[in-house]
Amino acid sequence: MNVDLVVVGSVIAAMLTAATPLLFAALGEVVTERSGVLNLGVEGMMLVGAVCGFAATVGSGSVVVGVIAAAAAGAGMALLFGVLTLSLLTNQVATGLALTLFGVGLSALIGQGFVGIPLPKPPAFAIPLLSDIPVIGPGVFEHDALVYLGLLAVPALAWFLTRSRAGLVLRAVGENHAAAHALGYKVIRIRYMAVLFGGAMSGVGGGYMSLAYTPMWAEGITAGRGWIALALVVFATWRPERVLVGAWLFGGVTIAQLHVQGLGFAVPSQLLSMLPYIATIVVLVAISRDVARIRLNAPACLGKIFHPGG
Repeated sequence: MNVDLVVVGSVIAAMLTAATPLLFAALGEVVTERSGVLNLGVEGMMLVGAVCGFAATVGSGSVVVGVIAAAAAGAGMALLFGVLTLSLLTNQVATGLALTLFGVGLSALIGQGFVGIPLPKPPAFAIPLLSDIPVIGPGVFEHDALVYLGLLAVPALAWFLTRSRAGLVLRAVGENHAAAHALGYKVIRIRYMAVLFGGAMSGVGGGYMSLAYTPMWAEGITAGRGWIALALVVFATWRPERVLVGAWLFGGVTIAQLHVQGLGFAVPSQLLSMLPYIATIVVLVAISRDVARIRLNAPACLGKIFHPGG
């Protein structure tokens, strides 16, 4: 096969793997925000999920156990957020920021004994026939199970939010929690479930970082991907299918920093490391110019406190 085609295939594969943690975290946040809850603690949940997933895998020798532990850890952090914001009615923005700071410190504390321990990468599964397609076959159809799970989650959540009764109720709560409550829906319970799902997905996204993307634990391993995932939700206008496109875009930007210098461009490595975050700022600035579109697509009750007796 032509060397250039091999390079293209490897770039596609790297882009998909780089996009996977963003995809999990952003999809979880889409569901959370669709219920009317704004959780800015995605970065903290990803970090705790990453370290707990890594610790569980080291202790058990099973990646499956590690992924489950990562999801449980993310959901545990989300439960803390839910108790504070949904039951104790604290400010969602401030609580989310505090959750990220708490997650950064907690993950560093838990991970002290796991620094420098390597893990084998999870096995890749080749899809028969499709993986034999030239160029895109190996890049798209030869990945570990979590990459496929992230891709399958996109149509599943799109169907859930637009076609299922539970998804429509969830969206109704996010659009007008008072009306949903008047119709007899348990607003707080629904939001708890959405918050826990978002936390579990963020935990899996963080777990992917430490178990598959770079199978090791290092303090701050997510490197701000939780914040990129939050921006990705707005970029995608709260739609799962657009989240996938945005995740691929940011994944491509992340991979670009690894290939630009290899192509002979004399660009400082520090500038290349900034590319994903520069892209995030550019996207947010571009989106903010169309305020009407954001208001049209954003859940009307996003970030608003609900009290059944209020």
